[in-house]
This record gives sequence, C-alpha cells and structure tokens, in this order.
Amino acid sequence: MHRYRTHNCGELRDGQIGQTVKLSGWINSVRDHGGILFIDLRDHYGLTQIVIDPAQPFYKGVEHWRVESTICFVGKVVARIPEAVNPKLATGAIEVVAEEMEVLGESLVIPFQVAKDEDCNEALRLEYRFLDLRRQSLHKNIVLRSKVIARMRELMTAKGFMEIQTPILTSSSPEGARDYLVPSRIHPGKFYALPQAPQQFKQLLMTSGFDRYFQIAPCFRDEDARADRSPGEFYQLDMEMAFATQDDVFAVNEEVLHAIFSEFSDKMIDNTPFVRIPFREAIEKYGSDKPDLRNPLIMQDATELFRDCDFKAFAGVVASGGAVKTIAAKGCAGQPRKFFDDMIKFAQSVGSKGLGYLRWIDGEVQSPIAKFLSAETLNQLKELGGVGDGDVMFFIADQKKEATEIGGAVRTELGKRLELIDANVFKFCWIVDFPMYELDDEGKVAFSHNPFSMPQGGMDTLLNKDPLDILAFQYDIVCNGTELSSGAVRNHSPELMIKAFDIAGYGKSVVESKFPALYRAFQYGAPPHAGIAPGVDRIIMLLADQPNIREVIAFPMNQKAQDLLMGAPGNVEPNQLRDLHLQVKLPKKAEQPTESPA
Repeated sequence: MHRYRTHNCGELRDGQIGQTVKLSGWINSVRDHGGILFIDLRDHYGLTQIVIDPAQPFYKGVEHWRVESTICFVGKVVARIPEAVNPKLATGAIEVVAEEMEVLGESLVIPFQVAKDEDCNEALRLEYRFLDLRRQSLHKNIVLRSKVIARMRELMTAKGFMEIQTPILTSSSPEGARDYLVPSRIHPGKFYALPQAPQQFKQLLMTSGFDRYFQIAPCFRDEDARADRSPGEFYQLDMEMAFATQDDVFAVNEEVLHAIFSEFSDKMIDNTPFVRIPFREAIEKYGSDKPDLRNPLIMQDATELFRDCDFKAFAGVVASGGAVKTIAAKGCAGQPRKFFDDMIKFAQSVGSKGLGYLRWIDGEVQSPIAKFLSAETLNQLKELGGVGDGDVMFFIADQKKEATEIGGAVRTELGKRLELIDANVFKFCWIVDFPMYELDDEGKVAFSHNPFSMPQGGMDTLLNKDPLDILAFQYDIVCNGTELSSGAVRNHSPELMIKAFDIAGYGKSVVESKFPALYRAFQYGAPPHAGIAPGVDRIIMLLADQPNIREVIAFPMNQKAQDLLMGAPGNVEPNQLRDLHLQVKLPKKAEQPTESPA
C-alpha cells in the first residue's frame, strides 16, 4: 500500500465498496452524530466522508484536531444508508470507516473560513493566500486557468505556431508604461528592464526566418491596478505571423478564442467572423473603443437639431463648438421620477452639468425642456432615435470629447439600470482603423497607439496626408466591454519607420538609439508581419465570471502593488546595495531605511 494514499478524495465510488483504502487530505469539517464522528476529508480532487467509531483507539485524539489539519486514514469503503446518500457529491454514495489514522500536519486556528466561501477582508486573504487557495471557488479558478492555458498551447501548436521563449532581462524602451528596472552588478550604473511585452523580440523572430511564433508570455509594467488589470505583471497569449495580413491575424484569433470560450463556458458565443467596428464609429456610437455590445443602446449626434433652438443651454454649447449627444431607450418612459433623478446624479458624477431627457407618453412629450423645442424639432428627434410611446431620449451637451465620454458612461449605466445586458452571452468585436497619430496635451503630434504599426497607405500617406487623418493597421479585440488585446500589422520598412517617427517629432538618431535591433534587422530583408497578444488573465476572468482579476491569479499583488504573502517590495541588506553600486535616497516623508553605502 502506498505511503500516503491509494485513492484521492474525489475518486471512490460503488465499485470500491468492500476495499480497504488509504486517503490523505485536509479536515474540511467535523460533525458529531451521537458520538460517531463524520469527517469530510478534502484534497485537490474532492471530498470523501470518513466515519470514526468511538471504539477506535485514536478517537480520543479527535478533540485536538483542528479543521485544515492534514490527516491520513486507512479504512474500508462502505455504502451509505439510502437516506444519507448525497447526490451533490461525486463520492456521495459511499463513506470510509476509519481503522487507522496518522496526523501528517497539524493546523493552527485558521484566520478565516476555508470550507465556506464567505466574504473576508482581501488583505487577510492575500496574506494567507496558501489558505485562500484551498477555498473551493478560488481553487476552481486556478484549475480553470491551467486547463485554458494548456488548451491554448494545443490550439496554437495545431495551427503551426512554434512556442519560443523571449528574454526577461532586456533593455528599457519607451513603450507607454513605466519599466521595472533591474540594476546590473557587473556594469555599474546600468540597468536591465523587465519586458513590458515581447514586442521587439517577436518581430525580430519574424526577421530571423521563423514563420509563426507564440508563447504564454509574462509582461511587466509599473502601473496602477484596476479591477481588470493586475499591477506589476500579467500574462498574454503572445503571437506573431510572417507574410501575414490583418485578416490572417483575425482568422487565427477568432478560431482560438471561439474554441476557448465555447469549451470552457456554457454561455452563448458569437459566431465567427466577429463584428468589425472602425475606431471612430465606436467612439461616436458607444463613447468607448471597448464597447459592450450586449448593451443595445447607442449614441447619436443631435447637434444640428439644437443649433437654433430656444433651449439656450444646448444652443449655447453648440454655438461654442460643442456637441449634443442623444441616447434613445425603449420602453422606459414609465420609470419612476427617482430613476431619472438618479440618472442625472450619475451623469453629474462623471463630469456632466446635467442630463436632459424627453419622455413620450400617450402621444405627448413630457419633459422640462420640451417647451423650448418646436414641434418640428421634436419630430426630427423622434425620427432620429426611432422612438415612440413609452420611450425616452436622454441628452448630453458639452464639448465634443467630453460629451462623447460622458455619453458613453451614461449608455453603460442605463444598460445596467434597465437590465438590458444579458449575462449569459459573450459578445466579441474587433475595433479597427485606429488613428496613427493624435495631439498630445501640448498640441503636438504624437503616436496614438503603437509606434511600430504600419500606416494605411504606406509612405504615400505619410508624405501627403494630414497626420491626424492617417489611419493605421491597428486593432483591438473586445469581449463584453473588456479589451482582451491590441495588435497591429507591423511597420517592417526602415524608411517608413524613420518617416513615421519623424512625424511624431523623433529624429533618425532616436530610432537608432531606442530601437537599434529592430532598425538594424529591418535593413536585412524583413518580411511583412503582424501579430497580437490576448490577455490570459482577462480571458480567465471572463470565463470564471469574476469581477476582479485577482480572483484568477494564484499569487496576485494588492492594489498598491504589494505582495502581502511574501512581503514584497521590501528592504534589502546593505551589502546587496553595495554590490549593485546603489544608494537609497527616500523622499522626506518616507520612513528612513537602514543606512547603506554607495
């Protein structure tokens, strides 16, 4: 017989009745039924009920056991009496009558419940993550994560992609977020950087003659946490294809994502090909480049209808160059006054001065602003929104950028409050045709997305078009309002690269110094190539139906980028700093560390 177990705790069935078995696991719960003890023994695979008779010599030791202690039992498998069968449990038809017991590891009093998924302070959960991971819901999420990643590898390999690992220690480069820097011991004063993404390496692999690359890539960015973004590090299904177009990338990703979401969820999935929405259309209709298409509401522009109206609040905004956005909501005119008051408060909370609305009830228009609008304008609004009795139109008036952003937030909130969002579907879309450039806060032309992208129209566009009108072969894949990934057809021409950076205010010397490997490689026959990198953590978060990304990561940091389990970041010894030729100089308000030499 094996030292610790002959079977796992989720394995025994009717076919093992009468066998003597050995099980090891954690004490999930203890119940005393008239002196006879019933213990649920738990391991990675499930639960088995252990029965301990008072006549057993180890029975008296039970009072010293605590839940979550690790115990090994030897006993005989018996059938449960009919009224004790538990159909909700895989092993619910049997139990094990204990004949021997060995304590493998005693537990202290646990800081929170493990057997029940009760709410618990997150800081405490992260500090005792090894216990938290024993809880059924979190344990299940990590198992799901493992299975999804394994399936991703199968799918990518079957499509001819090779898994290649790229460096973790690399050079710092301007890619949008802050780098995590690693000081070099043998090169004083110089630093490595942890990669924000394997972007340059995967492009170099394409220039090296590999045709299709992928990896489950760790990425490191020193940025603030959000519900759908972990601070510090994250993983992505990174991929790149040589001699590929945008459509080639879409085809591969649609097949992979459709397979993953179909196999690991019971929700309805969009058929492929996924909807494609140009960036500017997405902003105009949804106020966002990551729209949740489960929400049927859209924004429309009503600016011209208010240009000469008597409602001065809106007419004044239009005269100043602003815009009026409207959202038509079907069947909600009968909502109580509080609903509309709460929506006004919400709009104000996201930066709006207010929220106008018109209600069509029994053939009449009811609204404080209706008296300022002519019958013709009301009819035009009705036609614009396709509304009728029982419907409502909401209005946001502000400068165009602000009106669009506020309208997008109002659209999302209306979708939630009116319960328009179906929780049982996954709606995918591609956002395409991103602008290559935008104006920064100082009014200068800057890259809007990815500087490595191919401009639509190539060199001719860069030479002859207004930079703000240039579109790029850049794209995002979005699911239920969550951006899963950005990607692009790459700019593989050194001449195009120099010109593209020149428009953004960077000379040739900047390209040569900041991206030396890519610039040099592109001068030796680079193939056209394209890629993308769907976020693994966000995919698992959607599949597990979790609102917070920390619920699908085994050992996450908290929102302040702290690892409460391991105590990171933390102080280091003076000799470690000495070896790295570093000296710590803290802000005045920060706690002073132990002095360390330069």
